[in-house]
Amino acid sequence: MAVKFAGTMNAINRGLDATKPEKGADIVEDWEAALADIDTPGAKGILRDLASLRKQLEKGEPDADRVHALLHRLGTSTTKIADRAEKSQDKLKALGEALTEAGEDAPDEEEDVAAAASPKRARKKA
Repeated sequence: MAVKFAGTMNAINRGLDATKPEKGADIVEDWEAALADIDTPGAKGILRDLASLRKQLEKGEPDADRVHALLHRLGTSTTKIADRAEKSQDKLKALGEALTEAGEDAPDEEEDVAAAASPKRARKKA
């Protein structure tokens, strides 16, 4: 999972606007696969938001406001579950804080059931 942290943090540090949407979608899919079998409270909400983010990034023209709102919500959720993680707590907290700063607060959106039900890549079992 260290590679996922490094790749995601590198993209955030370079500036998410400089990251191509296709590359962002690949990063999101990696996180979806990594979180698929985690049974920590809050993980399912993160997976839903990741699916919505992936769907936005796969569009020709992602909705920047929606992407920023999703990043903020993912950051907040990631920070909340970091204390319950068995390992990588510090990395999860740093990632959560970086995502929160990269996004902006917005009202909750409806779950994107279609995106959650059809990930582009098959999920891998650990």
